[in-house]
Amino acid sequence: MIVSRSFAELSAADVSTVRSSSVAVLPVGAIEQHGPHLPLNTDALVAEAAARAVVDQRGQELDLWLLPALAFGRSVEHVWAPGTLSLSTTTFAAVLDDIGRSVAATGIRRLVFVNGHGGNISEIHTALRDIRLRHGLMTFATNTFVPVERDESFADAERGLGIHGGAMETSLVLHLRPDLVDLSAARPRIPLRLNDNEHVRFGGSVSFGWLSDDFGPDGYLGDPTRATAEAGERGFAALVAALGDQLAEVAEFDFAHFS
Repeated sequence: MIVSRSFAELSAADVSTVRSSSVAVLPVGAIEQHGPHLPLNTDALVAEAAARAVVDQRGQELDLWLLPALAFGRSVEHVWAPGTLSLSTTTFAAVLDDIGRSVAATGIRRLVFVNGHGGNISEIHTALRDIRLRHGLMTFATNTFVPVERDESFADAERGLGIHGGAMETSLVLHLRPDLVDLSAARPRIPLRLNDNEHVRFGGSVSFGWLSDDFGPDGYLGDPTRATAEAGERGFAALVAALGDQLAEVAEFDFAHFS
C-alpha cells in the first residue's frame, strides 16, 4: 500500500501504479544571497515547504506527487555575491527539459513547477511550451510569492518594493526556520524614488535589466525590520491555500474540454 505522496520514496514497482491523471509537483528555488539577515536557501526553503504542505493536505484528493525539490535556479542578478550558486540559462533550461522528459516516461501527464525565485520565471515560462512540444506533458507554473507579497500589513511601508529579502519573505523564514534569520543585521532598503517613474519601474510598462547590488551593496529590497513570525504564519497559510486551489484546477485541466 502506498502511503507517502513523495515520488522519490516510491519503489520501481510502485511507479507503475501512478496514473496518467496524476499531477507531478516540482518545487523550484534558488541558492543565492538574500542580504545579511536571511539564508542562501530562502527561495528553495519556501517553495519546498509550500509544495510539501499542499501535497500533505490535498495529495490524496487531487492525486498529487511531490518531486524532489530543484534547489538551484537561474540567479544571474545575484552572482556578484559569494555564496550564490547559479545555473546558466542554458543549463537551467536543459535541467527543466530533462525533468519533463523523465516525468513523461512515468505516464504522468501533468507537471507543475512551484517556483520560489523571481529570476526563474521567464525561463520556466519558456520551458512550459518546450516541454509541452517535446514530451507531450501538460505543463503549469505558479509562484510562491504572488499571494503573500501583497500583505496589507507591509503595503504602506514597502510600496510594492519588498521584492527580495523584504518584510514578507523574512516573515516566512521566521515562521519556517527562525534559527536561520538574523534580524539584528536587517535595515530598510527601499528605493522609493523608483516608484516616481510611470513606466520604468517594477511592474511598469518598460522592463529593465537589473542586478541586486544596483540598489545598494547589501543586495536586498524591502524592509525586513518589520518582519514577524506571526505575519509569516499568516502569509504561509494564505500561500498554501492559494496553491491548493491552483492545483485543484490544474488537476482538472484538459485541452479536450476546450476543443
